[in-house]
This record gives sequence, structure tokens and C-alpha cells, in this order.
Amino acid sequence: MQTSPILAAIQQICEEKNIPVSAVVETIEQALAAAYRKDFGQKNENIKVEFDPVSGESRVFDVKTVVEGPAEGEETINERKEILLVDAQKKHKEVQVGDEIKTELKVPADYGRMAAQTAKQVIIQRLREAEREVVFSEYKDKEGQVLIGTIQRLEGRTVFVDLGHTVAIMPYSEQIPREHYAVGARFKVYLVSVNAAARGPEVIVSRTHPEIVRQLFAQEVPEIASGVVEIKAIAREAGSRTKIAVSTAEENVDPIGSCVGQRGIRVQTVISQLGGEKIDIIEWSDDPRRFIAAALAPAKVQTVNLDEEKHSAAVEVLEDQLSLAIGKNGQNVRLAVKLTGWKIDISGSVSGAVDLTAADPALAVAPVETLDKTATESTEADALPGDTTVV
Repeated sequence: MQTSPILAAIQQICEEKNIPVSAVVETIEQALAAAYRKDFGQKNENIKVEFDPVSGESRVFDVKTVVEGPAEGEETINERKEILLVDAQKKHKEVQVGDEIKTELKVPADYGRMAAQTAKQVIIQRLREAEREVVFSEYKDKEGQVLIGTIQRLEGRTVFVDLGHTVAIMPYSEQIPREHYAVGARFKVYLVSVNAAARGPEVIVSRTHPEIVRQLFAQEVPEIASGVVEIKAIAREAGSRTKIAVSTAEENVDPIGSCVGQRGIRVQTVISQLGGEKIDIIEWSDDPRRFIAAALAPAKVQTVNLDEEKHSAAVEVLEDQLSLAIGKNGQNVRLAVKLTGWKIDISGSVSGAVDLTAADPALAVAPVETLDKTATESTEADALPGDTTVV
């Protein structure tokens, strides 16, 4: 037997969107009942519709529940939904309390055309809802992942990124400064959040989120993907410079060398995906003195004295290393503060102390555990744009 167009449409929706056929039919029946009630129903009728997707025809019923009397606390019954047992037994002698009586109603000729149109509208609406539900579910599971997207369009300072099954929004605050987003260009983006909205899921992506660095290294460095090497901390000023601290529990594995790769191929791949952003890779240490000294690379650190109570570190460097330790516009020490979690005051061997964090209390981030061991490590050369500093 040939399948009706309505049933074929319903089956197609259900197969593509993984929706039960019964759910679509039930939605159509509810819409048809509402339409009949509005145009043809009487005040005391409880309209229910049975829709046959094969023939496209529908039957309309007035459905009432048999009751013995008014509900507790009520003076009368709900005449639209209920019927007294004595009244029901006048037409149906065998009915009992709690039974439903379905009285079929005459269907006007105009209702047939209206029913077909209503079914079509419900199918279209259900399809849209299903698509939104599928998109939401698909991308909600991908929060915190890096995806490849294509720039679809720009509206003001907002960039719209095509992810395949949906278009994501990249707000101005999530864009790398001075990075050019040409229509059709492909970028790796970090999926920040997926939220339900009236017009469908709102997907937010980022190019500035620190976690994109972790994800990109995991894609390029098998040791990170397998958990042999761990990125313990990330401090980033997107588009300019990033510092990452890495460690491993394996004695025969060089965590920094693993991230750099042969001839720097691994880290250079990450750098190119971030638009030439500088990346400093240091070895994480549970000794805060060693960790702070390494975090201030490429400057040479002479001493690190900790104030446990204030959770601050007084760092001394040679006079000719002072500007290198501070960095351009204070960037190097800012990133070191974010990476280590310690407030850092830097002084030269001749000049007085320079409190670089007093002006920005937000730099005093979460503390790390301190140990008694003392050591320092640093590198000499300053990194050029796109270069990697390793410590």
C-alpha cells in the first residue's frame, strides 16, 4: 500500500531527528483538538482528537470521566471533563466510576481542510524544535573542546563562525586583538558555552580562552594527550604571549622537550594556530622559589625570598636584568604572577624595590603550596615574536 504524504513526512522527521512517531502524532492531535475547540467546540465539551497518519483523517471525541459526585470541597462537578454516574448509566448501563465515556462528534467539512493545514504546520514546527534539540545536545557535549570553524560573516564587532550544524557567536571580548577574521577563513576555536535560547541554541566560541592552549598542545603532543606530560598552569595574554608550566612523573621523559618537539615542530604548530603568539614553556616545580624563578624567564633571577603570611615573593635580579624580568609594560611579571599564584616584587641589585602588583590587586591569585627547597633556573635570550622560550 502506498504511504500517505503526511505519514512519509512524519517518518522522515522521526528517522532524521531520532524522535518517536508517537510523539509527532500526539503533537498533531493536540493541535487539532485546540483548533476544533476554538472554531467548533461547545463550552462543556472536552475535545480529544484521534489522528490517523496513514489516511490523514481525524476523529473528534468529547471525553468525560464518570464520577459519583463533586470532588471533596467542591459543590458541583466539572461539566467539561466529568459526568455523574447516574447520568452516564442512562446511555451506558455498564459504566463504573472512573471510566471514560467517548462520544464521537460530527466533523464539519471545513474542519477537514483546516486539519490538513494544522498537521502541516505542526510537522514544520516539530521539525524546527527537533533540530534545535539535536543541535543543543550535540554541542552541549562539546563544551570545553576545540573545534574547527569557518568565518561566516561579521556584524559590527561580532564574528559568526560556522561549525557545521550551527553558527556560533564569537564576541569581541573573545577575539584575539589585531587578528583578522576574513569571511571563509578557517580557525580553531574553543567552545565556551551552549545555552538554550528562544531562537535556538546560543553557542559561544573563543580564540582568547587559556584552555585553547591546553587543547592545542594535547592535539600536537602525544605525551600530553596520554597524560604522561601534564600542563599544570597557563597564563595568557591572547595575541601577545603565553606561559605554560609542564611536569611529568616519568623520570625518562623530558616534559619541555616533548612540548617543543624535534626542531620545535610541535610548539611551532601551536604558535601558528594562535597567530604567531609567543609561548614560554617552563618546568613546573612544587618548590615555589624554583617555580617563580623559572616563571620570570628569560630574566636571570639571583634570589627569591618568600613571605608566607602575605603570600608574596621578593625577587632580586641583576640591574641589567631588571627590565627583562619586568617585561614590556610589565607583561613578563604579570604572566609570572598569574602562572605561579604569588605576588611578586622585583628589585635590581642596585636600584630599590619595584612593587609591580600593588596597582593591580587582582593579580594576587590563588596560592600554591610552599616548600623549603631553594633553587633558580632561567634563560638569557629574549624571545622574538612567535619564538618559544624554554626553561
